[in-house]
Amino acid sequence: MIDSGDTAFIIICTAMVMLMTPGVGLFYGGMVRNKSVISMIALAFVAFAVVSIQWVLFGYSLAFGPDIGGFIGGLDHFALNGVGLDGDGIPDILFMVFQLVFAGLTLAILTSGMAERVKLGAFIVFGLLWTTLVYDPLAHWAWGGGWASQLGALDFAGGTVVHISSGFGALAAALIIGKRLGFGQETMKPANIPLTLLGGALLWFGWFGFNAGSELAADGIAANAFVVTNIAAATGALTWMFASWYHGKPSSLGMISGAIAGLVAITPAAGFVNVMGAIAIGLVAGLLCYGALLFRVKKGLDESLDAWAIHGVGGFWGALATGIFCVATIGGVDGLIYGNPEQFGIQLLDAVVAMVYAFVVTYVIALVVEKTIGLRVPEDEEYVGTDIAQFGESLL
Repeated sequence: MIDSGDTAFIIICTAMVMLMTPGVGLFYGGMVRNKSVISMIALAFVAFAVVSIQWVLFGYSLAFGPDIGGFIGGLDHFALNGVGLDGDGIPDILFMVFQLVFAGLTLAILTSGMAERVKLGAFIVFGLLWTTLVYDPLAHWAWGGGWASQLGALDFAGGTVVHISSGFGALAAALIIGKRLGFGQETMKPANIPLTLLGGALLWFGWFGFNAGSELAADGIAANAFVVTNIAAATGALTWMFASWYHGKPSSLGMISGAIAGLVAITPAAGFVNVMGAIAIGLVAGLLCYGALLFRVKKGLDESLDAWAIHGVGGFWGALATGIFCVATIGGVDGLIYGNPEQFGIQLLDAVVAMVYAFVVTYVIALVVEKTIGLRVPEDEEYVGTDIAQFGESLL
């Protein structure tokens, strides 16, 4: 039976999550150089458009179709066959599009690993393959009746599905596509930090729909998810800011990065933890993701928009933290600190498998695309900038 209140709530949440995809584009666009701002923002829109078509044709069915061996769904819902206007609480077609905006956002996050040096056509091919072979199986494992959900793994809104997959996927893609020309030898200053702050604001706003909406009902759990989402973001923002302040200046870029780290880490836990758990999760996320960024810089890895440090590492911590801080009075399951170490073990297994799978399969996909049609733009196009070379447009 359809509940009109729940339906209205999820329609609003879906629109909020959609806004996160251009938010990612703005967040990334402000951090690249002037000659690649437009292309970086455009990639987010392209990711959303490509996944939208893939999802309604077969992606949704692979993620939420009848379980096949705990790994993937069947094609029973190909082209939305059987996905109608009826449903339990909300229409099935609304649940489908709510999941669609998650999938589109995830591919947009991954563009961090290819910033300023990816061919548009190659990215479209990569995106189709990646969403089909990485995102869809992970979504099925967690939410579509796959092995992780059968085991009892908790992932309220996408710690493994969205953040571990995109973060470790970005790292794998960056390793295949290689460093930008001049990386480490010349200054690559962000083009527009206010643009990044605006993107971060849109992400923080959209995350309320991302997490609260994952309850799929306008109830107390959704309200709790809303509150702990904000608390973790605020804690992460202040933690990263103070940590960077200790090493020099309390940069605005560090502050908003810390907020995103807190948001990432609370995502799998939002429907299972209380406010004190959210503070602990955000605190550790701020420190851990900042440390991952410093490690990435030290190692000279050109994954410089830091999807790995923030989404990958933050998502991994969030998955583990869910098993530590979840409390039965909110989500029905107690975690490690409430006397249930088994849940922590399940979360650890789920996170490790998701991490390895996302990294290895993304690495293979990127390698195949690079060796066949070429993933990276030619040197002359990279020198001119992907805005002009790939889109024929210029910021200045």
